[in-house]
Amino acid sequence: MDRRPAPPAAGPRPTPPRRRTRILVLPEARWALAALLLFLLALPLYLSGAPAWSWAPLFAAAYVTGGWEPGWEGLKALRDRTLDVDLLMVVAALGAAAIGQVLDGALLIVIFATSGALEAVATARTADSVRGLLDLAPTTATRLLPDGTEESIEAEHLTVGDIVLVRPGERVGADGQVLDGASDVDQATITGEPLPVAKQAGDEVFAGTVNGTGALRVRVERDPADSVIARIVRMVEEASETKAPTQLFIEKIEQRYSIGMVLATLAVFAVPLTFGEELSSALLRAMTFMIVASPCAVVLSTMPPLLSAIANAGRHGVLAKSAVVMERLGQIDAVALDKTGTLTEGTPQVTDVRPLRGSDLDEDALLRLAASAEHPSEHPLARAVVAAARERGLPLAVADDFASVPGQGVTASIDGHTVQVGSPARLPAADGSHEKVVRELEETGRTAVVVLRDGVPVGVLGIADRLRPDAAATVAALTRLTGRTPVLLTGDNERAARHLAAEVGITEVRAGLLPQDKVAAVREWEEQWRRVLVVGDGVNDAPALATAHTGIAMGRAGSDLALETADAVVVRDELAAIPAVVRLSRAARRLVVQNLAIAGVFITALVAWDLLDTLPLPLGVAGHEGSTVIVGLNGLRLLRETAWTNSAEGTV
Repeated sequence: MDRRPAPPAAGPRPTPPRRRTRILVLPEARWALAALLLFLLALPLYLSGAPAWSWAPLFAAAYVTGGWEPGWEGLKALRDRTLDVDLLMVVAALGAAAIGQVLDGALLIVIFATSGALEAVATARTADSVRGLLDLAPTTATRLLPDGTEESIEAEHLTVGDIVLVRPGERVGADGQVLDGASDVDQATITGEPLPVAKQAGDEVFAGTVNGTGALRVRVERDPADSVIARIVRMVEEASETKAPTQLFIEKIEQRYSIGMVLATLAVFAVPLTFGEELSSALLRAMTFMIVASPCAVVLSTMPPLLSAIANAGRHGVLAKSAVVMERLGQIDAVALDKTGTLTEGTPQVTDVRPLRGSDLDEDALLRLAASAEHPSEHPLARAVVAAARERGLPLAVADDFASVPGQGVTASIDGHTVQVGSPARLPAADGSHEKVVRELEETGRTAVVVLRDGVPVGVLGIADRLRPDAAATVAALTRLTGRTPVLLTGDNERAARHLAAEVGITEVRAGLLPQDKVAAVREWEEQWRRVLVVGDGVNDAPALATAHTGIAMGRAGSDLALETADAVVVRDELAAIPAVVRLSRAARRLVVQNLAIAGVFITALVAWDLLDTLPLPLGVAGHEGSTVIVGLNGLRLLRETAWTNSAEGTV
């Protein structure tokens, strides 16, 4: 293990810098904002009874700014013989304005414009995060020429067979094989492993991973355009483009409802005319029909429950990025969990302090000795040992003659003794008294670190990534919700993965996975008609998060790419919030069904009245608006604190 202080670039879990598109750069956002401002300016004038000349132009401008884009898209869809709800909403808004319901029409326009803007923002942010991922790969590399000289070259121009020099703290320029040198490489961005991995001649390294303090000579084995990090970019882009467009429940019947309503409105207008009814009377009946049959209440049947669920979840640390996401969360029937940073906290902790018999050291003395030697180092394992000593309040001795050997460990003079701390496989020891303890720790998934004093083993430390306190309870809750135990998908080693899985109650483990392997696993389950929820936190999880039916990212340690790619983010890093938000989503879906039934009853009754008799326009508007208010209020029930409490307790 390489234990000299590493440059800042070699810090844990490097993430690309944020390069966010400004919201107002998007035309959809600008038009929606303009429509909203115009509506808010006109509303108080309209409600206060001001003259029409003061508010009518403002409402008209709101119609134009918010409605021209969905209207234009709807007209283009008509050219392709498709009738969508957006165009129907614009027509309904114009129809409402034509018979004096200007406020209703303007509100409908503003709602649809805002929805389109939010979708555009989400799309732009995902594109930003994918572009930012390219910053993980270095732009230049040091190529070694046959005559022994060096040249700096753009990483994209490297070819298979080139030899590159990777200095301490640099990012590896291409996927390849180590020819010479030894170092620890942080490859959390690729595999998700919580600790740097020792690399020596013959080992594989990946582009974008961070070298420790040893120098490596690497032979390029894969074209930079086909490196693992480049494939992650392509997988996220492809998943975002090819993932089937998601629709809210009501949008699944969009075509039939839209066509049916248009045809019915024309019939209501034309049929009475053929039997001699006056034009004004037929037009009034048709407009009344359009108002009472318009899908306003149906649309509101879907949105308030889902938006209320989003708001409630947000108050409790879960950010669902859209109403579609909230709906999809309740549909999942299989769960795949990442290990490092998801089920675990993502940082190494000292779990065992084991003095050896005959060492005359107790736990505190052994830990103090190891921490004193490790103190000058910035290696993650060294930080864990020093942190453990400080938690116990142990005073550290001054380390003289500190030295580090990449891939092995550190050596220092402590209180007149030569102390070595590092890998049991690579530190020379006078006897094998520590081997049994090392085996015991490694069998339980710990990383063993041996401590030698004057060449004699005096103790062994066990270090592991600490399990989240609510991991086991979350796994059990997800099992009850889906009817099957979650699966563990991890890039970590098999032994550590299976030990952790046994602790939390997971029976199926897939370990040692690269990002494309996780994607393949998700696609395999989806081919079996499963709706998979993937929970992860790293760059290596992003392709699976994008591919899955629904993806949730853990927020505290999550990479930018994972946070942007995921459909939802657990901001407070509480695993227990995941089953709670799934239950809340299912409660929202039940309310949607209730609201659709209520809206359907009202629409059916009002339409029948208008067709069989003469429905007064004011009464038709009142009935239409009344149904809209009822379904809206019913959907707002999920804003109550008890809705989340019941979801968290599993009583919803």
